[in-house]
Amino acid sequence: MAKAAKKEGTAPRTAPLSPPEKQPAKTEAPVKRKASSSATEKKKAPGAGKKTAAPGRKKSPAAGRTSSSPAAAEKTKKTPPAAGKKTAGRSKASSSLPETGTGKALVIVESPTKAKTLTKILGPKYVVKSSVGHIRDLPKSRLAIDVENDFAPEYILVKGKAKVKNELTGLAQKASRVILASDPDREGEAIAWHLCELLDIDPASPCRVRFYEITPGAVREAVKNPEEVNMSKVEAQQARRILDRLVGYTLSPLLWKKIRRGLSAGRVQSVALALICAREREIREFVPRAYWLVTVAAAAGDGRKYTLRADSLDGKSLWKEGKSLLIDSEQVVEAILGEVEKFPLTVTDFKVRESLRAAPAPFKTSTLQQEAARRSGLSPRRTMSIAQELFEGVSIPGRGPTGLITYMRTDSLRIAPEAVEKCRAYIASSFEPSYLPEKENAYSAKGRSQDAHEAIRPTDVTITPESLEGILTPDQMKLYSLIWRRYVASQMTPARVANATLTASAGRAGFRQLGETLLFPGWSAVWPLDLKGESLQPAAGGEVLSVEGTDREQKFTRPPARYSEATLIKVLEDEGVGRPSTYASIVETLYDRGYVVRNEERRLQSTPLGETVDEFLMKYFNGESLSSIVDTGFTARMEESLDDVEEGKVPWLAVLRDFWKNFTVTMAEAETAPAAQLPPPEPIGEDCPECGKPLVLKNGRFGEFIGCSGYPECRFTRPVLVKTGAVCPKCGTGDVVKRKSRKGKPFYGCSRYPECDFVSWNPPSGRECPECGAAMMTTGRKGGEECPKCGYVPPKETRDDD
Repeated sequence: MAKAAKKEGTAPRTAPLSPPEKQPAKTEAPVKRKASSSATEKKKAPGAGKKTAAPGRKKSPAAGRTSSSPAAAEKTKKTPPAAGKKTAGRSKASSSLPETGTGKALVIVESPTKAKTLTKILGPKYVVKSSVGHIRDLPKSRLAIDVENDFAPEYILVKGKAKVKNELTGLAQKASRVILASDPDREGEAIAWHLCELLDIDPASPCRVRFYEITPGAVREAVKNPEEVNMSKVEAQQARRILDRLVGYTLSPLLWKKIRRGLSAGRVQSVALALICAREREIREFVPRAYWLVTVAAAAGDGRKYTLRADSLDGKSLWKEGKSLLIDSEQVVEAILGEVEKFPLTVTDFKVRESLRAAPAPFKTSTLQQEAARRSGLSPRRTMSIAQELFEGVSIPGRGPTGLITYMRTDSLRIAPEAVEKCRAYIASSFEPSYLPEKENAYSAKGRSQDAHEAIRPTDVTITPESLEGILTPDQMKLYSLIWRRYVASQMTPARVANATLTASAGRAGFRQLGETLLFPGWSAVWPLDLKGESLQPAAGGEVLSVEGTDREQKFTRPPARYSEATLIKVLEDEGVGRPSTYASIVETLYDRGYVVRNEERRLQSTPLGETVDEFLMKYFNGESLSSIVDTGFTARMEESLDDVEEGKVPWLAVLRDFWKNFTVTMAEAETAPAAQLPPPEPIGEDCPECGKPLVLKNGRFGEFIGCSGYPECRFTRPVLVKTGAVCPKCGTGDVVKRKSRKGKPFYGCSRYPECDFVSWNPPSGRECPECGAAMMTTGRKGGEECPKCGYVPPKETRDDD
């Protein structure tokens, strides 16, 4: 499952067992299960743990290994599987929960922070407690999926959750009613079902509420109208969890055997790795191609200035793929400039075309992560962590605890009608009438989306970012401002832009300049509109321009850029791989396994280990195999199958059976493969100061480092020091070198560390201090620099503006 609080890795630390050992698990308390029309057990299997009394025990509502005692399991008769039946959808239950006790109502959420917010909203008649994420899960030490028994999972109590479980059980027995309020997605639904199992609650009863926003009105309305646990969502999540466990715990031992111990593979993780490695191969194989930019600086008689670029020669375009690739030699450059010297530069045409730029859609999970990375430098995981804080609520003076945004794991672009009306009212009161469109702007997501959710938006559009100054942390403010401004912009009128094109000729050579002018801001009054060109002064056809200078610049085509975390998420989404709740964790897993590093440009770069793993997987699990788990199309189709399970179109067991049948055939072929050889580490020509063995260049999560070839017997390491060319301004002896912190952030320090402790987050400016001669360091501001030794700061008038 994808929740960060108790997320399980793709592979265990030790070799997994398959099939799972049929023995009691020490961490599970006994729980019997309840009957449901959605899915039933084919066979009851033993769990383990001490017995605790609980009233009204019934059959389990979903297929899976029970956690009752072995003695009880032996007495249990087999029941026919009901996985093919249509699962429960939305509840049609009454709007009040049946009261079973005399105490307060118990509300169970996932997060302690959300619990605090809801406690203040709901008041003294409710007790709000947190399960602190998942309370039951598959054990990490073994496969725990009984493949021969309809893929029955063996759930156990998550390590360290006994105290939480006991507290919730005690409170539930005293409560007048129990309300399960985990997050409103598949995973939250699965958590609600697990709580039903532990607390002896019938999931078909009206026990489930879903908060899409945590505001007093929305919370109270949801509590008044409880629903059933949506077993279709539970089964879809269970199918995903079992699929990921089968792939990870079956493939990982294969990698241990064929490459080296400690490796892992995963259903979505391996696709992401394949994309990164494929891009790395493209970059290696890329052959740069030379071309030239030929520019003419010109002016009109009244002083209007133009900068035109060579566009054609003899009537044929010189541009291809957005570059002047056909100016591929000095001879062509000379031919163009020769025409400029011989003939006057005459304007042939000037056109202006107005265009409308439609308002951007509100955020969904993937676009929020992309824009937060692009505009605020936040990683996907950090973005989702901050969004969770904004969703769960902050205390606002005069308002009390308030959730500031709607649920942040969504692929929908839908906005509730009442929210749209409030947004339009805000625009009407805050902007001129021309900024409000006649009717609302509606958006729809490409492909399939969970339309029960809304897009990510502020819960109250009148809570502006400015009104939260001093209340939110800097990162919270950055993210809330992005969400608020994007949402308001989505309901505003289009921006109007004038696109100007000036063409001119000199003999056989043609020239062109493009320009853009913003005529009416529209939505760009609150959200940045990236104009590609500058404003272009009008010119008349036949007007002769005077040439003030010419310039030639040789360029080379560049290989495709490596993925950033944000661009990788965009590709995965476009290919239909993964879902909103999984995007942030995909890259983190690749970092943790040592398959990918973030380079100095904050781009994703595969390591030799990652490429070796990818090469092996591509050989046996590519698009031509029966189980092509590293193929984006195959993985996207699997995601569609899980969506079908959620919608009640396909039984979850059918998806698992189809996958496992083909996967085992492909695995059998891969088992016969010879062992793959990892590329040996590169020696650096030095011996280890501790044991005398050669030092080698290695790769870690945060890039290259130097380590001893005698590892693990010798654990000596040191960072790779990149000299900047500046002398240390503190000791005057060592060099200023570039290092990396434990979290991979670059900084600058003295090569003589620890003898000299000079450090700086900013690089040397390349100039010496005129006062003391020490190396000047930049200050982070554009053009800013100072001397760290004597404190000298250049006056503004003497700064180099280049």
